[in-house]
Amino acid sequence: PVALIVGTVLGFLTGLGVGGGSLLILWLTLVLEMPQTAARGINLLFFLPSAMIACYLRWKQGAVTLRKVLPAILVGCAVAPAVFSFISTRMDLDTLKKLFGVLLLATGIRELCYRPKT
Repeated sequence: PVALIVGTVLGFLTGLGVGGGSLLILWLTLVLEMPQTAARGINLLFFLPSAMIACYLRWKQGAVTLRKVLPAILVGCAVAPAVFSFISTRMDLDTLKKLFGVLLLATGIRELCYRPKT
């Protein structure tokens, strides 16, 4: 029941754009004491359906045109796994954890300070 509640809350936060995936990794590693590699894999599985649904809904609203985003999608899908898998397998795990922590802090600060342009 706790996992269902946490998953629902994080899914809701992801839908709002708050960063539910980052919070999921924190939950899995700090509370459930899961290895970070497993937590990252679960986070990816958590993120992909949410991202696909969000993209579809934004496309239906007319906010996204396939012609503009398709190149980014193709390049991102091809390059990101190859490059970052290569980097992460050759980087010291402690350094990788510290860099990920810095990324989480920077993302959190940005979310707290972000004000949309009016």
